[in-house]
Amino acid sequence: MLLAEYVTAFVTLFVVIDPIGLAPVFIALTQGMPGHMRRAIGVRAMLIGALLLTIFGLFGDAILDVIGISMPAFRIAGGVLLFLTALDMLFERRTKRREDQGEDHMKDASHDDPSVFPLATPLIAGPGALASMILLVGQNEGPGHTAIIILVMLAVVACVACMFALSTVIERLLGRIGVMVVTRLLGMLLAALAIQFILDGVAQAGIGG
Repeated sequence: MLLAEYVTAFVTLFVVIDPIGLAPVFIALTQGMPGHMRRAIGVRAMLIGALLLTIFGLFGDAILDVIGISMPAFRIAGGVLLFLTALDMLFERRTKRREDQGEDHMKDASHDDPSVFPLATPLIAGPGALASMILLVGQNEGPGHTAIIILVMLAVVACVACMFALSTVIERLLGRIGVMVVTRLLGMLLAALAIQFILDGVAQAGIGG
């Protein structure tokens, strides 16, 4: 049962962060750069993104307590946010928005390094991913569970690293249609997981009981 929870956690973070969808954006943001510079930008983006996700995983509950938000309420809100993300993926609005963010960044000559923005945030550690970390860590108490969720998140970030390294080859193999198909399949899966988050939050809040 515990293994199934952590597999679900991996799938949730994988779908929300979307390493496959990040590959073409990474290519666009680093177009024309030498190989060593592209690798350095990718590494920085992943380290910063992983740090932000870890902070929210470790201290997300404390942040919620300070501002007076209960975990069931946040679980429902997070589920709604993830569901909206799934809709964006299903109707390709998310891909278009990411491409626009990349284009806007490239047009601004004052930004030579896209590792912090937009790669680390909001593309890797975006609102959906940060909310997912708080929700997943809050499913069970104990440092062991938190450590495993962080390891799961790092595994997803490792997938991002693989996609960055293979971005050119993957884009050539899948083509635009292939990327669209994968994005829609992941969107359907994320929609189902989002509904589960909402149902869990409603159950914890005792609504309808």
